[in-house]
Amino acid sequence: MNFYDTDRAVSEYLLFHYGSAEELLPHSFGPADALDYPVRCVSECLDVPALPDNARALDIGCAVGRSTFELARHCGEVIGIDFSQRFIDVANHLRAQGTFTYSFTLEGELRHPSTATVDPAIDRARVSFEQGDAMDLRDHLGQFDVLMAANLLCRLTEPRHCLDRLPGLLNPGGQLLLMTPCTWLEEFTPRENWLGGFERNSEPVRTLDSLKGILGRDFEFQQAKDLPFLIREHERKFQWSVAQASVWRRR
Repeated sequence: MNFYDTDRAVSEYLLFHYGSAEELLPHSFGPADALDYPVRCVSECLDVPALPDNARALDIGCAVGRSTFELARHCGEVIGIDFSQRFIDVANHLRAQGTFTYSFTLEGELRHPSTATVDPAIDRARVSFEQGDAMDLRDHLGQFDVLMAANLLCRLTEPRHCLDRLPGLLNPGGQLLLMTPCTWLEEFTPRENWLGGFERNSEPVRTLDSLKGILGRDFEFQQAKDLPFLIREHERKFQWSVAQASVWRRR
């Protein structure tokens, strides 16, 4: 089974997206600046003043939907797409009800109840979710003013297929927001499809340089920045990572 369709993944990602600071990091020490990652992907990377009225946004690899909802603060329509049907089912429940009850791991089999809640200030009617493959997006999605893909590229078998589709999805001047921790692993991506993390002709190949080469014809590179994030497995085990965010403008 795909990990992202398991009960464990659903629980961890609900906590990652919607958990309180105390739930995600129940210690007085630790990387507090890594909390609220799905919110910061939007708040720190989206150029809100540059958006047109009733902007359309696409969130590819949306997981359980927090960034999709955050985009709806600023956009008139947002579509969230994820390969995991379980993630999409949860996101659709949140869209319909505004809350989702779940539990997360304390240790071993011990669980703690919690509720994921969408900020009532967000108009959930602006959002829709659907299952889909980032490497084979459906036809007739239309054109967008914002496209975000967070922590997606290094989990695709052929990330280039996803990137090649992006120019045709964005309006001129549209914003492309990419975040990746550059965790290239053969269990997800065959080595010949990695965008970085290897040598070519005795020179190191880095992910951002590959993105500039692939996207440069159609996009103007705006900026890169580090976005730390924290995924809690249980109350004494965490994944602390630093995504490299890159921001692009459609030519």
